Amino acid sequence: MLEEKLKDAIIGELQRQAANRPQALQIDGAKDAQGSDELTVNGRIDLGALVMVIAGSVAGGP
Repeated sequence: MLEEKLKDAIIGELQRQAANRPQALQIDGAKDAQGSDELTVNGRIDLGALVMVIAGSVAGGP
């Protein structure tokens, strides 16, 4: 349960970052990530934002 929630939070944040900066970040396999443990990420990730989303997910945030 927690693992799926964390996976969803990470994928969602990476997709959000890629949508905001498509020239700097590309995500492949996000639609198939639920059935797999692999995701291809190419580019720069805002780690601060990613950490906040993960922390919020663990703490029970949206």
